[in-house]
Amino acid sequence: MGRFAVGQPVRRLEDQRLLQGGGRYTDDLKPTGAASVIFLRSPYAHARIVSLELDEARHQPGVLGVFKIADLDAEGIGDNPCMRPVTGKNGARCAQPPRPILARERVRHVGEPVAAVVAETLEQAKDAAEAIAVDYEELPALGDTAAARAESAPQIWAEAPGNLAVDWEKGDKQAVETAFAEAAHVTRLALVNNRIIVNPMEPRAALGDYDEASERFTLTTPTQGSHRLRDWLAERIFKVPRAQMRVLTPDVGGAFGMKIFLYSEQVFVLWAARRLGRPVHWVSERTEGFVSDTQGRDHVTQAALALDAEGRILALEVKTTAALGAYLSTFAPFIPTDCYAMMLSGAYRIPAIHLEVACGFTNTVPVDAYRGAGRPEAIYVVERLVDQAAWELGLSQDEIRRRNFIAPQDLPYRTATGETYDSGDFRAIMERAMTRADWRGFEARRAAACAKGKLRGIAMAVYVEGCGAVGEEEAKLTLLPAGRLRAVIGTQDGGQGHRTAYSQILSERLGLDSAEIEIVQGDSDVLTKVGGTGGSRSLLMGGSAATAAAATLDERARAVASEMLQETSAAIEFADGLFKIAGTDRTLTWADIAHHLEDLGRTLEASAVFQPEATTYPNGCHICEIEVDPDTGTPRVVGYVVVDDFGRLVNPLLVRGQVLGGIAQGLGQALLEDARYDPESGQLVAGSFMDYAMPRADHLPHIDIELVEDYPCRTNALGVKGAGEAGAIGACPAILNALLDALRPAGVVHLNMPASAQHIWHALTNARARSKRDEA
Repeated sequence: MGRFAVGQPVRRLEDQRLLQGGGRYTDDLKPTGAASVIFLRSPYAHARIVSLELDEARHQPGVLGVFKIADLDAEGIGDNPCMRPVTGKNGARCAQPPRPILARERVRHVGEPVAAVVAETLEQAKDAAEAIAVDYEELPALGDTAAARAESAPQIWAEAPGNLAVDWEKGDKQAVETAFAEAAHVTRLALVNNRIIVNPMEPRAALGDYDEASERFTLTTPTQGSHRLRDWLAERIFKVPRAQMRVLTPDVGGAFGMKIFLYSEQVFVLWAARRLGRPVHWVSERTEGFVSDTQGRDHVTQAALALDAEGRILALEVKTTAALGAYLSTFAPFIPTDCYAMMLSGAYRIPAIHLEVACGFTNTVPVDAYRGAGRPEAIYVVERLVDQAAWELGLSQDEIRRRNFIAPQDLPYRTATGETYDSGDFRAIMERAMTRADWRGFEARRAAACAKGKLRGIAMAVYVEGCGAVGEEEAKLTLLPAGRLRAVIGTQDGGQGHRTAYSQILSERLGLDSAEIEIVQGDSDVLTKVGGTGGSRSLLMGGSAATAAAATLDERARAVASEMLQETSAAIEFADGLFKIAGTDRTLTWADIAHHLEDLGRTLEASAVFQPEATTYPNGCHICEIEVDPDTGTPRVVGYVVVDDFGRLVNPLLVRGQVLGGIAQGLGQALLEDARYDPESGQLVAGSFMDYAMPRADHLPHIDIELVEDYPCRTNALGVKGAGEAGAIGACPAILNALLDALRPAGVVHLNMPASAQHIWHALTNARARSKRDEA
């Protein structure tokens, strides 16, 4: 097997360039003469704009223009659309109030752009923005997700009574009610899935340009796929043919879902470039990103699990209020509904499931997909309930799962929410994880911790994720001079290592060294049938398309080789990058074929479009061991084991990196991160890194990862399952379950995320007070 073949732990080919400063991000591409834009943002969560005076700002030094929404409206610029509305109960339509590029008459969240200043320099734009005079009439605001549906709650949109965007459901309500009526035991939990601020290393940015001669726009911006953004901009915003819109995405410094979407700033720089006749550039400042980037999660849930006398699950009932923010972001209604529902069966046989989701408006930043996009929220509900049920029934954590796992002989298995799992062995994965974590030796470790005055717990979370199979994806291969290969693929690398993984696939298929393979992404002019990166789809979709294109290129190259060797194509063998007449020493290399074609003025190309047969279902078991200082409430993760089934692995080293990153983000949500808003004013309380706690290296222990390839996916030729989001899906419930295992002996039976030291300390203090009252 070659060094760059599929399955090898090849170090990332991108890293040398990036670590040596060779990365080219949007902010690096600002051309000489580009103007800078600053957005004046609302300081209020809800207010009427009484007046907006721009004249003084227009006369400041270096100012090229100061604009409000009326300027864009006058040129027919469309509002920012929601692209995935969902249908509610009884066929009710999702409320879709307008989301203007700049505020129109009202502002509905802190940070909403009200006006924009374009100037020769950034400093001049900032100075001029201070000269804008806005008179606001402050209105009652809603910053509390749980209170969004209350009768007394402030109303945000006239077209959404009760602040309800859509009231949605899925499942068999009657079957669930019957199962609960017959259940021997019911476990209930009130759960909060806290709101998250994404905070990628590279902030959002946009560079707009317009060529008057061709009437063509060019937007350079970090995305998770340039083609969809091009389509939305052309069709919904500027209302021009797609050919007049080009979107370029250079290197991207992290995305995690929030760079999929269309934002006001991207629209504005294009419009302003056309208006002013020069490029216009914007880069978000970090504090600006806190109040303008889409945020994640934000669910308040009542969940219940019905079980029989043997601890077997009969039914699951979930009622969730999901905050969408003040406006509908691009995919916003789809995430807490269809994406959430799909994984509510987890790894278990649950005969009946019913889910109700009230998607509510609040005076907060819009919410959309964040790493996992609905799947982490679902697994959190299921795994917290299963662990709570085990405790209430006196069963061990592993035993209740054994009794309820979908067994290998049950596969393919169709869940009550309509997913069909094709492969895996959930029990075997759990037991491998327990062995690696020394589950049997834990009680001795708990006793040792207790002797030191510490509380110690251990717990697991078993996850299944449906991912990968979204839309279609195209790959185009071109043989270059000297036998090099250019591969254009429609997914977008945001730090995952696409160049490495795709090079390995093509290296194995075509026998080329990775140094001879160029991977091109991020240009909407190049391909047509693409979906971009998101939902752990890149390897399945882009890799499968590249594999199919490579097969076509191989076939066409054999035809050229048969011309050169004067033999039939059937007589040509291909192996290790050589075309050879069977039984002879007459061979040709890719370089020979490229040189021959160059002499003839011909090229060799091949393309393929991949459409998936089915979703992939990666799965695994996370085991967390945690220690708590009862005097301060400080939690410390002291052990972490993961066993994952991602099917066939293209590069185990890349996969480990993805799992580690996902766990770090899950730990951040579980113990630290909280995008908290004041419930009455709608002000973001945690609006900077002074108040918003991100995980650091010292929060993470050594993480022991085992990757199992025993259960390849049965529904795609590569045998792969998505891996990018899995770490973030299993981490939150594993950590919270372990924390409660540590705290229950001290009287704490429930905590919500983030379980910070402060929250733990308060819970312990209240438990001690209850104990003293009971003793009295």
